[in-house]
Amino acid sequence: MLFLSKNVGILDRLLRVCAGLLLIVLAAKGLIGFWGYIGVVPLLTGVVGNCPAYTLFGVSTCSHNER
Repeated sequence: MLFLSKNVGILDRLLRVCAGLLLIVLAAKGLIGFWGYIGVVPLLTGVVGNCPAYTLFGVSTCSHNER
């Protein structure tokens, strides 16, 4: 299935997971507003390794070895 193929590279995935977790923790502690829970999106795309926006625009940060 083409739409489920990996298109997010290792460094990109690491940054997405860290940013997502940071936003969620900050929102849970009440340091930022409820909008911080949007961190679920980069967290999930980092864990799964697929970004729907990348698929839409034909972008990939994944090397050929990672696919």
